[in-house]
Amino acid sequence: MTWWKGVLMNKLSFSALLAALLALGACSLAPEYRRPESPVAGEWPSGAAYIPDGPDFPQVADLKWRDFFTDAVLQKIIQQALDNNRDLRLAALNVERAQGMYGIQRGDLFPSFGANGGRTRQRRSADLIGAGEPRVATQYSVDLGFAAWELDFFGRIRSLSEQALEEYLATDEGRRGAQIALVSQVARTYFLLAADGENLALAQSTLDSQQAAYALIKRRFDVGMVSDLDLKRALVPVDTARAEVARYTQLAAQDLNALVLLAGAPVPEEWLPTGQQAAGVLKDVATGVSSEVLLLRPDVMAAEHRLRGAYASIGAARAALFPRISLTGTTGSASGELSRLFANGTSTWLFAPQFSLPIFDTRLWAALRVSETEREIVLTQYEKTVQTAFREVADALAVRGTIDELLAAQESLTATVADAYRLAEKRYNSGIESYLSVLDAQRSHFAAQQSLVTLRYAKLAAQIQLYAALGGGAE
Repeated sequence: MTWWKGVLMNKLSFSALLAALLALGACSLAPEYRRPESPVAGEWPSGAAYIPDGPDFPQVADLKWRDFFTDAVLQKIIQQALDNNRDLRLAALNVERAQGMYGIQRGDLFPSFGANGGRTRQRRSADLIGAGEPRVATQYSVDLGFAAWELDFFGRIRSLSEQALEEYLATDEGRRGAQIALVSQVARTYFLLAADGENLALAQSTLDSQQAAYALIKRRFDVGMVSDLDLKRALVPVDTARAEVARYTQLAAQDLNALVLLAGAPVPEEWLPTGQQAAGVLKDVATGVSSEVLLLRPDVMAAEHRLRGAYASIGAARAALFPRISLTGTTGSASGELSRLFANGTSTWLFAPQFSLPIFDTRLWAALRVSETEREIVLTQYEKTVQTAFREVADALAVRGTIDELLAAQESLTATVADAYRLAEKRYNSGIESYLSVLDAQRSHFAAQQSLVTLRYAKLAAQIQLYAALGGGAE
């Protein structure tokens, strides 16, 4: 059929035109991106509070969270949190949304093809038609083409696409950062629940012993062996221990509530820690010599992606000051009779370029200044993110370098005050000391035991913090 040859020739010419336009390529007016100078020292801090990495310390990049948290029960809770935590789920959905937005923006680089077909009937004025022409005209048409496709000569659309891509990548890094935070929060809450449970058991044990001591002194008071003052003093540690039992009962309940929220579902009772059962041994991790390892943290990488996006935004704002050319083109067939729609000689085509040039529009210059200022804002945020990351690692390193000495001193102190407590009780029972010395020794002993539990938890929390601060926990 001759008509098909004509349409085919039109399509070939049409395709050749599009190929030529796409091959023109767009220049970019965005400033060249260069990674900013690091706003922190190149090496980790040193001094009395820090110790170097051991020769067998593994790198964080080689240590998955299941290898770092070796407790099987804790692994189950972390996995439950990864499967059910709503914050992590929202982070993943935000990534999907950002990916879709990037696809929409990138689609503007290419023409959108569509096919249209229609039938129109029109009654025309008798004064506007020639002799013998019908007043009612009918037309059938089929068209294939694109409308208002902007030729990206100055890179405006390409810059917007780059900005959307960087936002998508930043959002994905945000999801990785959310996973790191979730894993570390679950572990810290798990160990905190264990520590508060241990303190609760300690408070209950102290209450039981103080109630027994009070009962003994009460019997002595009843037979006139001790004074009323000693009886009142013996009641002080009883009430103190009762208050501590209530306090740690409350804290343990709140810890469990926090763990359930992080896990996203009720945690089976058999998974809950009991005292030092959850103490566990976490691995020490290597920090390396250079602080450049921070550049691989998800929050730092997200900040850098947003900085790259700010550079692309400047390119789009600059390109908006230059002319825009958009094209509309179709090819098809039209006829007054449906049976002749694809007959010879009914082929049609349309090519309609449009040109626009901003001559005086202060909004475009203001938008450029805004994009340049936005870049400085994002740059400052990037630098602050790096500084915050450096401080988090440095703080965790300071704890790692001093916590063992603190624990050793506290263990020695706890043993010493325990001996002093036993000696004070013995001297009181022998009538050498007043009960006030027993009360002071008991208070010191209880406080020393609580501090020891707190320091043990602090060591675990610092190891978790260092692992997370170096980017561990994301997969």
